[in-house]
Amino acid sequence: MIFLGGPVPDLVIGVLALQGDVREHLAALAECDVIGRPVRRPEEVAEIDALVIPGGESTTMSKLALAFEVYEPVRKRLAEGMPAYGSCAGMIMLADEVLDGRPDQKTFGGIGMTVRRNAFGRQVDSFEAPVDIAGVEGEPVHAIFIRAPWVESVTADVEVLGRVTAGPATGRMVAVRQGNLLATSFHPELTGDLRVHQLFVDMVRDQAS
Repeated sequence: MIFLGGPVPDLVIGVLALQGDVREHLAALAECDVIGRPVRRPEEVAEIDALVIPGGESTTMSKLALAFEVYEPVRKRLAEGMPAYGSCAGMIMLADEVLDGRPDQKTFGGIGMTVRRNAFGRQVDSFEAPVDIAGVEGEPVHAIFIRAPWVESVTADVEVLGRVTAGPATGRMVAVRQGNLLATSFHPELTGDLRVHQLFVDMVRDQAS
């Protein structure tokens, strides 16, 4: 959408507030000078410029999205080009294909990738590591992986932004982008580092200008 004769109005970025790290994402968005708004009803999906899908538990999130009747509205808006960012479980929700998921698990889709749930192990196998992210300037992002997925494969339309660079998971894809959709295996909302959120906000502003 192009606005003539003035600046782009304040952006409203929703955070899917069904389960997971909702407050942390809202706080990060506020620090990036945009309006963050919890989203849990169908009518609220229509009132936002973009959506953050937080970390949490992807199978629970899938069930709640159907129960709260936001699954189809979100899926429709993503198909129409609404920007979205998913962290951890949110990455799974943006994947076109999920390995090791429940047979009835649904995703919003949109990114041509296959992800593996809990690929890095159980809760006790959670770890932190530096990850270089294309488009994020400065030192590597301090990434927190908690029962995190990784990306097994991507289509030609998907840009791989970051990979694990040390340890047994070296080379695994953990940050990707396809058009207006961004996803990471890790949780930038838990570190106080706003650069990944700012990257997403910049993507939303670029589309709105």
